Amino acid sequence: MIVENYQTNCAVIVVHEIYGINQNIKDICRSLKEYGFDVFCPNLLQKDMVFGYSEEKEAYQNYMEKVGVTAAVLEIESLISSIKDNYQKVFVVGFSIGATVSWLCSGVKGVHGVVGYYGSRIRDFVDITPKCPVLLFFPQEERSLNVDELISSLDKRNN
Repeated sequence: MIVENYQTNCAVIVVHEIYGINQNIKDICRSLKEYGFDVFCPNLLQKDMVFGYSEEKEAYQNYMEKVGVTAAVLEIESLISSIKDNYQKVFVVGFSIGATVSWLCSGVKGVHGVVGYYGSRIRDFVDITPKCPVLLFFPQEERSLNVDELISSLDKRNN
């Protein structure tokens, strides 16, 4: 787990994509730290394993077989629970499958906001009603879903 803890009043939990804690995620964590946040980024792969972007199929298979969305949500919920009393605000930021995990944590007590980038699996969880503000970014087109329909469905929810 990456922990950039400088005892500020605001924490950001970064939820990585299927590739693990790669250089992109490390750079995001460093950037958030430079903006004055305490940053936590648990390694959901449970190993020092990192996949390259060219290994998408292997990374996806590994994530789904060895981690899974449910276990990832439970791990992030546990982290939220363990840090929330130390901060005035806790935010969760996720990328790809991590955005879906972040979306699923939007109702967890102690979370003040969620940001998700390209969480196409959110389509499987449109019944969630966030209890905090959520900002989601989607591509204009996605081969696995109709982005406009998903956005329309989510726009009907509070937060």
